[in-house]
Amino acid sequence: METEKSKGHLSALFTVAVWGTTFISTKVLLTAFEPVEILFFRFAMGFLALLAVCPRQMKGVSARRELTLAAAGLCGVCLYYLLENIALTYTMASNVGVIISSAPFFTALLAKLFHRSESRLGAGFFAGFVLAIAGIALMSFNGSRLELSPKGDLLTVLAAFAWACYSILTREISRFGYSVLLTTRRIFFYGLVFMLPALFAFGFTPDMSRFAQAKYLLNILYLGLGASALCFVTWNFAVKLLGAVKTSVYIYLTPVITTVSSVLILGEPLTWLSALGTALTVAGLFLSELSGHAGAKGKKREVETK
Repeated sequence: METEKSKGHLSALFTVAVWGTTFISTKVLLTAFEPVEILFFRFAMGFLALLAVCPRQMKGVSARRELTLAAAGLCGVCLYYLLENIALTYTMASNVGVIISSAPFFTALLAKLFHRSESRLGAGFFAGFVLAIAGIALMSFNGSRLELSPKGDLLTVLAAFAWACYSILTREISRFGYSVLLTTRRIFFYGLVFMLPALFAFGFTPDMSRFAQAKYLLNILYLGLGASALCFVTWNFAVKLLGAVKTSVYIYLTPVITTVSSVLILGEPLTWLSALGTALTVAGLFLSELSGHAGAKGKKREVETK
């Protein structure tokens, strides 16, 4: 059991380590592609990669399960990324970075409502949340002043809520008994289907000649094969082993990875605010994780005494 949980923690850690560096590839691609084009190409590539690795079909899927898979595609692939990208056109990236990190909080609330079997939420979880958000705010603003943008900030809150819904749905999907590769591929399929109307609305151009340039091809491969195909599988695998709440807490580390990679890869300076923010965020992660672990132990003791 402990070995399985260790695999879950490693999978979640690997996933956020990759997701925290995707901004570099995205920045390169944004010089030639619209945000919606990047989303479509990366998830289409991810879908084809999963189809090549695992070509067999899912059998005996009931209508209820199919709807659950479709809802996961809508929330985690389509709505989350589209809402986040649209929000960036209305508000500061720093605002988005902080607000989107509230996803674990929404996940915890939804898990409490729909999954009674999840770990009990103690004061430590919420204290860890506050600590992590404070750290992320320090890293995100880093000396710049806070500028509120109701429309953009609200869209970001909706994106965080969409990801929380995705986490809860994948927890439910993990109980269907299908391979994570198969369910992730089906989720990508529905995500692409729901994305189609947005392609026309935001000016999608199916010009593949842009990938003739190596820098664009390599970066979309990283996003499509690494950040999408591989990382959605490892994330869903972690949710299956750890539960939606404990896995979602690792989202706190995404801005930490982004800050570290900015220093190491882009040569950006590390300020004392960024260093302090990193320390607070990591401390918040551990506090939330330890609280969840303690809650699970307490629940187990209650069951044993009954």
